[in-house]
Amino acid sequence: MMQCRIAAPMSLFEQCGYGRDAIEARLARNWHEMFEGPDKIYWENDEDLAYVMDTGNHDVRTEGMSYAMMLAVQYDRQDVFDKLWGWVMAHMFMTEGPHAGYFAWSVAPDGTPNANGPAPDGEEYFAMALFLASGRWGDGEGLLDYAAQARSILRTCVHRGEDGEGWPMWNPDNHLIKFIPETEWTDPSYHLPHFYEVFAEHADEADRPFWREAAAASRRYLAVACHPETGMNPEYSDYDGMPHVDERDHWHFYSDAYRTAGNIGLDCLWNGPTPALCDAVARLQRFFLEHDRTCVYAVDGTPVDETVLHPVGFIAATAEGSLAAMHSAEPEARENARRWVRLLWDTPIRTGTRRYYDNFLYAFAFLALAGAYHVW
Repeated sequence: MMQCRIAAPMSLFEQCGYGRDAIEARLARNWHEMFEGPDKIYWENDEDLAYVMDTGNHDVRTEGMSYAMMLAVQYDRQDVFDKLWGWVMAHMFMTEGPHAGYFAWSVAPDGTPNANGPAPDGEEYFAMALFLASGRWGDGEGLLDYAAQARSILRTCVHRGEDGEGWPMWNPDNHLIKFIPETEWTDPSYHLPHFYEVFAEHADEADRPFWREAAAASRRYLAVACHPETGMNPEYSDYDGMPHVDERDHWHFYSDAYRTAGNIGLDCLWNGPTPALCDAVARLQRFFLEHDRTCVYAVDGTPVDETVLHPVGFIAATAEGSLAAMHSAEPEARENARRWVRLLWDTPIRTGTRRYYDNFLYAFAFLALAGAYHVW
């Protein structure tokens, strides 16, 4: 079995004064609340498979299934991982049409498809979780040949459409992930350069240069997608980093956008700091220490007449960004980063109908800040 590639000498939680026993207890509690407790989002069925449900929308999404698989591998729960992956392949994998080889992004809990197209954050998380499962537990056969399954997903993402049908999930010229395969714009929170570095080691050998360039391209892109004063990024963006304005009304700093700071933090933990991105998170943290955190804003800091839908997820991802902000040269960046870590520690896990999205971001942030979000 491969050794863990990431080993921080002291986690950021510990640097902020929290004891290791208390940290481990919080990590265990997060798993219990999400997968076992009365407010869980995880259910097993009579096929010995399992799914997690978006409790706010009452469906099963590739986002949540891939997130849950990532948590399962981080928590060393191969039993849960295999049940989730089996459900995905039984009910979400598309075998026909222009999206063949991708996964239907929304499915009813009984397996009935709600959509005939993918959401790319699901594909990239599926591939990453499968590579980590391969490294942590080794490969089996068929669906449990984790590395082969991951390579197949990435092969489709890069090469779909070369035969004239369908579209790739990354733009082949600028190496940036698309919002959906048939569009030519993007979602900043989909950009995961730390995943692409792993893909560059384990994907099909012919595609490894593509993934190395994708990692570099996404870091360059994120540096311009984050506003130079507020650090905020839009939910949807054109390839030049500017907000993508259309009838979807997703050009503000809103739900999807919260994930970007956490992604930058995890990239910093795994691969070291990118100064421009560390500064962007530091500016974001400073802005929201000085402004109302329940209000929605345009990326330039102009208030919008909406209320934050996922306040716990926002706090969690912004706190995870402290892993990057600690390296920023922005004024008071290190102290502000510690303030966000303490804010997360004092924030309870969410309950109620909207707990699904918030608590995934919460669980990921706790793993990263605990030094327990690993690569095998």
